Amino acid sequence: MTDRPIPGPPVSVIGRTELRRYSRQLLVPEWLEAGAQERLRAATVLIVGAGGLGGPVALALAGAGVGGLVIADDDTVDLSNLHRQTQFTLSDVGRAKAAATAARVQAINPFVSVRTAPRLDAGNVRALLVGADLTVDATDNFETRYLIADTCAALGREWVWGAASGASGMVSVFGPGLGLRDVFPEPGDELSCDEAGVIGPVPTVVGNMMALEALKVLGGVGEPLRGRLWTLDALTGRTRTLALRPA
Repeated sequence: MTDRPIPGPPVSVIGRTELRRYSRQLLVPEWLEAGAQERLRAATVLIVGAGGLGGPVALALAGAGVGGLVIADDDTVDLSNLHRQTQFTLSDVGRAKAAATAARVQAINPFVSVRTAPRLDAGNVRALLVGADLTVDATDNFETRYLIADTCAALGREWVWGAASGASGMVSVFGPGLGLRDVFPEPGDELSCDEAGVIGPVPTVVGNMMALEALKVLGGVGEPLRGRLWTLDALTGRTRTLALRPA
């Protein structure tokens, strides 16, 4: 597959205040030359999951100037979330994660249009995916993960995928040429964070890497991880990028 920006609505003019907000980003030559900021402003991203991965994704995309975010999650904030889900504070405990994350996004960047959606399921998945230019899978359960994968494959859509557990993490960009089931045909036996635990900064690192991949795909900048898998071993500090092939 060739690197290509996600088709989106007509590019809108960025005002003076927004230009100042994104001025450091616009100093990057590749960013400016590609017209990436305009593409981001015109794009909508669906973030499925508002936990340890989805929070950093939402904050990074909002900070970078993605014009629209849809945050799908039905969980509530628990005290045990706070060591890694950095979008929340103690006052958010008991609050809906999607709503709390959306409020934080608006506090960071009022130019971003953000809305929440219920938990993604077979009844709403197609409508949610079709309504966005790109989907970011920040979930922590296999049922939803493979539902996203199968629906994106049926729609011919790309999506950003990531996972974090213990001291390790993975990120990739899947699409029509190579999907999640091509590499992992069936769910494995990996444990969730609730079962296996996770070192606090790991999902933050992985979530920010996922956000970076989303920005590259949307902005038409650099080389997104299409057909490749980025891995992190936090205990050794080692990262690797592996070529993916159908299983």
